Amino acid sequence: MELERRRVLQIGGAIAAGAGLTGLTACSGTGDTGASGATGDKKKGKITVWSWQGPAAEMKALVPEFNKKYPDIQVTVEDIGNPAIWDKITTAMAAGGQGLADVLHIGVDYLPGYVERFPNGLADLSKLGADTYRDAFAQGMWQTVAPHGKRVNALPWEANSAGFYYRADIFEKAGVDADALQTWDETIEAGKEIKEKTGAFLLGIDKPASQPDSANVFQMLLQLQGSFYFNLDGAITLDSPEAVKAMTLIKTMNDAGLVSDLAGGWNALMSSIKKGTAAVLPWPTWFGGIIEEQVPEEAGKWKVRLPPAVRRGGSTAATVNSTHLAVAGSSKHQAAAWSFIEFVLTRPASQVRIYKGKGIAPALMKAYDDAVFHKPSAFFSGQKKGEIFLEALKAPSPAFNYTADYARALKLVTDAQSKVLLKSADPAKVLKEAAEQLAKQTGRTVR
Repeated sequence: MELERRRVLQIGGAIAAGAGLTGLTACSGTGDTGASGATGDKKKGKITVWSWQGPAAEMKALVPEFNKKYPDIQVTVEDIGNPAIWDKITTAMAAGGQGLADVLHIGVDYLPGYVERFPNGLADLSKLGADTYRDAFAQGMWQTVAPHGKRVNALPWEANSAGFYYRADIFEKAGVDADALQTWDETIEAGKEIKEKTGAFLLGIDKPASQPDSANVFQMLLQLQGSFYFNLDGAITLDSPEAVKAMTLIKTMNDAGLVSDLAGGWNALMSSIKKGTAAVLPWPTWFGGIIEEQVPEEAGKWKVRLPPAVRRGGSTAATVNSTHLAVAGSSKHQAAAWSFIEFVLTRPASQVRIYKGKGIAPALMKAYDDAVFHKPSAFFSGQKKGEIFLEALKAPSPAFNYTADYARALKLVTDAQSKVLLKSADPAKVLKEAAEQLAKQTGRTVR
């Protein structure tokens, strides 16, 4: 189902993080994956592509057109599944690249881990011509795939911006103008009005952290401030002023009775949407399709905007998750693999076709010239939803370093958040403890 594809595409990495990245940590990280091998012929070869569900189907659909340009490149696209793909990549890299596909679809939360643990696991795409596309993608994306400005580890595919989906009818009933909300402090005050006049919560969070992705709201508030769990050098920033501010906002919402409990994860969230429990769904670009699928009868009752800033005058734009295509360092057909990646990711027509097929929001900015991104949405009250998120992609947005220890950081963050939500713990105290514990676990310094 499309619902499941989008769910797995965006939160599958977080769900699997404990298993996948723990596996990375357990490996020596010094295996030779054969990156020095021959790159092959750009116009011929036999390549295999690993992906999952919808993205795999879309790449398969592009193969006939690709073969019109490259008739001598045989492409096999395999749907490995998500999260199974992460362990499969890890196992193959740990075995020196034995059995690894030529093209790998990798989430932003896994890419740094593979690069750190297996320095030769992925080919340097700058040697294949990737630098040509340095300015072709959304803000912050190039630094994500080429963090040190030289080696290019992958090419961006999908870029999802933080969103603020809301029930316009609930806001109207409460007499609140959603578009006028400039900050999250103002949003909290609006939430009090909404709760009093309609009974609806402002938003929902999985309070006991029954699923690893329960920190989505916290992470969004953090990224809106241009901060993350680590800085670009890999130092821990879990207890930064930005992190404390984000967790304090969550505590303030919860203390005011504005946060519904989504214990149980995804199923609880879907049930909440159908029941109209919360007025706001602070989820990324891709989630609009989920809402439409879950409550099609509510067309015209929903609207979307970018989230309010954390501080007045601050950013309302943040790329909160992304996926990428990389070439295996062990591939004997790196040039042919690059030809396929180039066709899929740098050709606007390819990205438009994928968007029409599966709603995958491209990182390639030129793709947004197509009319499909500028059509009014009947479901979202006639809004041009694509233009709203395009505004975010055009805005300045920093790169975020997930590191190989994202899974550990995520577990500590969700534990800290549960203490705040369920025991009214002090945000600064629990985040300081989390940062110190992460430092002990990883050997990283706390900034």
